[in-house]
Amino acid sequence: MLFEKLIPYEAACLVMEAYIAYHGKYKRITKRAQIRFERKDWHGIQEDSRDRITLYRDMVGETTEKLLSFLGNRAENRDVWLQTKVYYAIEVANFNTRNIAESFYNSVFRHAHHGELGKDDELMFVHARGTYREFKSTIPIFHTFYLTGSYELTVKHLLEYYPFDVPYEDQARDLAYIVRRLHEWAAVHAAPGFPVQLEVLKSVFFRNKSAYIVGRLVQHGAPTPLVMPIMHGENGLMVDALLLEQNDVSTIFSYTRSYFLVDVDIVSESVDFLRSIMPTKSLGELYNCIGFEKHGKTVFYREFERHLALSTDDFTFTEGIKGMVMTVFTLPSYPVVFKVIKDKFKPPKQVTYDEVVSRYTLVNAHNRVGRMSDSYFFQQLSLPLKRIAPELLEELRNDCPTRFEIEGDTLILKHCYIEKRMIPLDVYLQKATPFEAREAINEYGKAIKEMAAVNIFPGDMLLKNFGVTRLQRVVFYDYDEIGFLTDYNFRRIPAPKDPWDDLAAEPYYYVGPRDVFPEEFPRFLVANETHLEYLMELHPDLFDVEFWQRVQALHREGKIATVYPYRRRRAFRHLYGGEPREPYFVDNY
Repeated sequence: MLFEKLIPYEAACLVMEAYIAYHGKYKRITKRAQIRFERKDWHGIQEDSRDRITLYRDMVGETTEKLLSFLGNRAENRDVWLQTKVYYAIEVANFNTRNIAESFYNSVFRHAHHGELGKDDELMFVHARGTYREFKSTIPIFHTFYLTGSYELTVKHLLEYYPFDVPYEDQARDLAYIVRRLHEWAAVHAAPGFPVQLEVLKSVFFRNKSAYIVGRLVQHGAPTPLVMPIMHGENGLMVDALLLEQNDVSTIFSYTRSYFLVDVDIVSESVDFLRSIMPTKSLGELYNCIGFEKHGKTVFYREFERHLALSTDDFTFTEGIKGMVMTVFTLPSYPVVFKVIKDKFKPPKQVTYDEVVSRYTLVNAHNRVGRMSDSYFFQQLSLPLKRIAPELLEELRNDCPTRFEIEGDTLILKHCYIEKRMIPLDVYLQKATPFEAREAINEYGKAIKEMAAVNIFPGDMLLKNFGVTRLQRVVFYDYDEIGFLTDYNFRRIPAPKDPWDDLAAEPYYYVGPRDVFPEEFPRFLVANETHLEYLMELHPDLFDVEFWQRVQALHREGKIATVYPYRRRRAFRHLYGGEPREPYFVDNY
């Protein structure tokens, strides 16, 4: 009898010990990012980024197996789960990552029930307990400086707080650039006679080929973001820029980019700091960008539920051409879209459900390079049936009958992806001014090239599959035909053997399933002649087979491109060095 009473406690401890082991492995991966950066181990950084994502899934799976084996037939007993959650909550109450620990428990619980249950307020940590914050750190998570005088001594001290085992290429030059940029900012934004406080997070943010020092300038309580990207130059490290504009910083932390490798202790406090300099970002996005995407999903769901309770609009179709693979809809008052995979795909689509899922998984773990939208995958997502527009419900019944069910007044989506809402590029261009259209087409070409730089080929490059973000960036969001660039065969169209070949209804040459002919792109990519002219003027190499083959060759040699997450005109060597602007990505792989 005594042993039976201990079963829920033992179960709670089993999950808690697994979480502690997971968090230790997570930190071990994250902490070695600086060594990878110093050694220019770019493949290692990318491998660690992928491993950290799969680590969560693997450890949740292992923990679930152990827990179910321990519980045996007690796993069907609701009271056992109730007590297990209570004991777990007590044990993790004072963890400095309590929120992350609670999300880990939720994942194990859901996995134990094969994702067949929706939210359960009693058995899961659905709502934040009091606050999403764990507790306030006893030692500040940031360094504090005051900008006075020439600023040079302050900036010099700041850099000394972030030592690297690689010398700077020319630290005096970089210091002069930083000081000059700060004085330019102060001349416009700082009130004379009042000190400017500089607060800089102690944790360094690593991603791809860069390290980032992240902070804020504070005067009269108003924060200005400050981000300092550090890169390898030809002969050592260099500070590439000092970013003080909110839009520039927001782009670096975008949902279209891979998660940072950054070692933080009290996660919620770090998120609070980041939100102070990026107030337009949701809490879920900020948890995502620092690598806690599963808890980011939990936070997103909590915010979404609160919004549902406070709003009255109906779920309805999104703008743009309807997809052949997904039914896509939105809640107009909330900035996301919901994507449900259809039961059957009309020709010419030949993908399967499993292939679509695998491609979304690929994008989640891949370097998204600012051009592919991240997404949350939900199972058993409950929505109020009365707020589903009749025409949307009809399409779900016709195209996705096995992907949802109705229980009483609730529509339950069995499988659903949720992404940030964007304006479809084809819709945006219909209303754009000539200047806006040219900029958007330029962004479209950049998006295709930057994806190619990370070995991704969109497959279907039609404008309808790209969206325009709040910051006017063009992003790809339709993944059912996405693939690795190196898996495709880029060819020239063979010359016709006789004049009748060009008149034939079918191609006079063999076309394999992975063959791509860039010469054909002008025929179908952009219908509007003016817009097509923009694309051919700004990105003529997209139509040249040699461009694609050259990028493929670099990937096959194992080289990694430098893709900048901020506009190159912000770089010091363009602002002050007199050097010409570089393209959006460079071939120093």
